[in-house]
Amino acid sequence: MSYRYGASYLDPGLNTLVAPTGTYSYGIYAWGLNGNGVLGLNNRTNYSSPKQIGALTTWLNISSARYHTVANKTDKTLWVWGRNNNGQLGLGNTTYYSSPKQVGLLTNWLSIAAGYYTVGAIKTDGTLWTWGSNSRGELGLGNTTPYSSPKQVGALTNWSSISCGYYNMLAIKTDGTLWSWGYGYHGQLGIGNVTNYSSPKQVGALTNWLKSATTYGGVLALKTDGTLWAWGDNSQGQLGTGNTTYYSSPKQIGLLTNWSSISIGRFQSGAVKTDGTLWTWGSNGQGSLGLNNRTYYSSPKQVGALTNWSNIGSGQLHMLATKTDGTLWSWGYNFSGQLGIGNTTSYSSPKQVGALTTWGKVAPFENHSFALII
Repeated sequence: MSYRYGASYLDPGLNTLVAPTGTYSYGIYAWGLNGNGVLGLNNRTNYSSPKQIGALTTWLNISSARYHTVANKTDKTLWVWGRNNNGQLGLGNTTYYSSPKQVGLLTNWLSIAAGYYTVGAIKTDGTLWTWGSNSRGELGLGNTTPYSSPKQVGALTNWSSISCGYYNMLAIKTDGTLWSWGYGYHGQLGIGNVTNYSSPKQVGALTNWLKSATTYGGVLALKTDGTLWAWGDNSQGQLGTGNTTYYSSPKQIGLLTNWSSISIGRFQSGAVKTDGTLWTWGSNGQGSLGLNNRTYYSSPKQVGALTNWSNIGSGQLHMLATKTDGTLWSWGYNFSGQLGIGNTTSYSSPKQVGALTTWGKVAPFENHSFALII
């Protein structure tokens, strides 16, 4: 259920680009709104075209939230930058940084995810760690105390992937079970209610979950059988269930079994199928669905007729996607240059970002964007 790109493969969802042997390396490029130094470029200047973060090409994964970013390198060191008012950078302080800072000296960080004011991460030993804001129990530590350095969630060593949203987190274990905790007001925890929980709760009893993606109040998740599921906030039809009904437990989107890469933004979602087609749904007031119109859709609509899409990412009102030829494309709202095409004009259909053909994973959020390049 993963797309191959060069020597690496893209796991479905928002947060993980994996180089199987750990020997492949990538450069990070950033653009768009740069409040609080979220782009990591050592300033607070907005950019409308991609700018490389430093000169290193040893990055592996990146995940960004509203004002802060987390990344790791091929040596499994962990790096952060941006806003730090809730200690979400994990550096033991609340100082803001506009360029990457290393979190401790450990070299075993693997899966990473940035949430609204939080970070969650999994180490190579399968342990789960969280830090930052905790007002809704979103750190999963059984309390509502904020922490400015990593804290282990329980003692288990079988965690495999994590995604972070608006005061909530979801994680999958190696046994294929899905767990969630934190803010539950929109039903985004998927456990049949709207209650907050400060420790992990299992979502149903199934053991075939593959990947989850969450941002503000909605959740998308893939199973190993290629089916697509959604729950939580659905005010703009972003769950793709054909309506605007909120759900507090997983609901299947159609009956297809060929979904692969998934992403959910604030009010819109996107996904790629195993046949390479691209699909979007939800809010479309700024052309963020890439369908060359401003019509909202509450069920998936195909973007064009191409069959060479590989990876999708959603921001607040914009999207990024890569093709199997390594080109990068963007569309939607562009007031801060978050589309990366050298201007601040919004577009309702995909526009190519530059001419490079070595783009890998994309990680847009809010009004800024990141992408890895080989």
